[in-house]
Amino acid sequence: MHAGKAQFNTLIQGFLVACVVTSIFLIGGFEKVEAWMLNTLFSLRGPIPPQSPIVIIAIDEDSFDELELQWPWPRSLHAQFLDTVRQGNPAVIGFDILFIEPSTLGPEDDAALGEAVGQAGNVVLAAAHSVVSSGMYRKENLNPPIFSIREHAAGYGPVNLPADNDAFIRRVQTTIDYQNQTISGFDGLLYREAIKAGLGKESFSRDRFLINYRGGPNTFDTVPYYRVVTGEISPEYFHGKIVLVGATSPLLHDSYPTPFAPRGEMPAVEIHANILETMLQNIPVTQQPWQATVLLLMLAGPLAIVMTNDVRPIRALFMMVGLIGVYWAISFLSFSYLGLWMETMPVPLTLVLGYGTSVLHNYIQTQREKRRLSQYFSPSLLPDIIRHRSEATLGSQRRLVTVLFCDIRGFTQLSQKMAPEEVAAFLREYFTELTDAVFQHGGTVDKYIGDAIMALYNVPFDQPHHAQHALQTAFEFQRRLNPLAEKMKTGFDWELNFGIGIHTGEAVVGTFGSAQRFEYTAIGDAINLGAQLEGLTKHYRVPLIISEATRQEVLDSYFIRFLGTTEIPGREHPERIYTALESDERQESRFSIEGRAELESDGKVFPAEIKNLSRRGLACHLLSGFPLPNQIFSVRVYIPNRPVDPIFFQAKVVWCHHQCLGLTILEIDPAHQVMMHEYALGRDTF
Repeated sequence: MHAGKAQFNTLIQGFLVACVVTSIFLIGGFEKVEAWMLNTLFSLRGPIPPQSPIVIIAIDEDSFDELELQWPWPRSLHAQFLDTVRQGNPAVIGFDILFIEPSTLGPEDDAALGEAVGQAGNVVLAAAHSVVSSGMYRKENLNPPIFSIREHAAGYGPVNLPADNDAFIRRVQTTIDYQNQTISGFDGLLYREAIKAGLGKESFSRDRFLINYRGGPNTFDTVPYYRVVTGEISPEYFHGKIVLVGATSPLLHDSYPTPFAPRGEMPAVEIHANILETMLQNIPVTQQPWQATVLLLMLAGPLAIVMTNDVRPIRALFMMVGLIGVYWAISFLSFSYLGLWMETMPVPLTLVLGYGTSVLHNYIQTQREKRRLSQYFSPSLLPDIIRHRSEATLGSQRRLVTVLFCDIRGFTQLSQKMAPEEVAAFLREYFTELTDAVFQHGGTVDKYIGDAIMALYNVPFDQPHHAQHALQTAFEFQRRLNPLAEKMKTGFDWELNFGIGIHTGEAVVGTFGSAQRFEYTAIGDAINLGAQLEGLTKHYRVPLIISEATRQEVLDSYFIRFLGTTEIPGREHPERIYTALESDERQESRFSIEGRAELESDGKVFPAEIKNLSRRGLACHLLSGFPLPNQIFSVRVYIPNRPVDPIFFQAKVVWCHHQCLGLTILEIDPAHQVMMHEYALGRDTF
């Protein structure tokens, strides 16, 4: 249920991010950057040779120099130009020059051009559509060529080029609405005449579209105007071609910015050439429908959140960058080969915002989880737990665990001697040391119970040799609490002693509790047995008791001594219990004592004299025979004042030098354990 809720929250986060970007997209917030990206796509694609037979007659600086005429040129000169070109039988001739006022040279000049236009029969002239509005006033004019020139033309139409907000020419409209009529523009008329001449591959029906520029200035074949009127260019050159006449000289200020000419150096006549190429080859740039963009955004938001949640932030960042790169590559290929212009910024922005939102949310959640879980788990485990926080990690599951219980002896009496503030300070220092020790050996602090602590091992991840880690923690307790014990001895005349119980067995581990509060813990018979073993340390007068199951796990790593078999409430069979000591602790305080011992192995008895005695072993001098390292003996120790009441135990040789040897106790019954304990302390109570 929690996993399903988390997935639902993830989807909601993703959709919220997508909705924010979609809102910006729908109100046009990306128009400027997308226009710039379209320019970039054209630049990356590069120029493409045009396929349509279009030639541009350039009114350029060379023509002004050669003809030595001021603008506007005589219309009779244009008539001479037309007479030359029509001899080559071109498909259509388009004049991107306005003849909206009578010539300053008189009516004969206009008549000459009008007659040449009529003789050619396929000339399209330019008009200038203008709109003037101020408040409630609006005036609209078509501004056509004068009647004497347009009378016999194939057509005339507005030559205006609509600019985007950044003044770039990217779009075209081949028709306009004028006085309740739909009028074909200059480019639409040229296209119609070209189709009549058999140049179009297929019908082009769009009246509004994005221009698919073939390149920058001089992409199309260009001939200076003067070379035609001076006869340097043969009329046959124009056979079957679309001839466009227009200004390319910067002095005439008829240039605009385009994707291949961002500084505004693209002559209008070349823009018209690109428009005709787009129409004749049926290759307009198609903008991706806004519905498709919104759909991609709604997919990108949840995808970014899910990707970031499932992997580490750095890896997710590389994946996100790779995904954005793939999207941009698809956008570029779609533009280059299909003429499809995909929105290049909204989807990547959604992915980035989704990544950032998820990283920020996960960071806040991680810090909150770390604070909550740090009281239970070792710092070395926290990163993995946080990284894999899920029901599979912290949910209830049955697993083999080692449980450790540690409790202070006589704490009730101590608390009566101390002020509440002193008790709190003592427990804080006490639990800090114990918790550090648990964490040091990879354990998990399950809970604090009054002055007791419960720790688990092999949770929530597999931990090799977890029983050994539990014993290492127990020994670490003893070392860490020595300074605190000295402080308590000095300040309150109280000896700090504690009991530890350790058991290994199966338990149900996970988060348990109510809807208001829950905690990570373990329940089961194994946990109960661990707690009961801790309580038995009082009776057996040892600081540590382990179960048979734990003994099997640590037998080869520590010195284990059998304490006996005891009945455990709630269990059908008696439990064999043991205590353990580290190998380097056999050098603990020893007391010299006179006495004798008998060591028996394989039916042979070896007499020995005792040199010294400790709670966990003895040193003796063998009177006969030669011991072997690690040899196990059945030992009988005879105390001088109780010669008929020996102490029996199993012991192992841990060192030997000639006839001298040291033995550590492996198994001893409780009564004899008490006797050894008293003698080791130098107190003969018998």
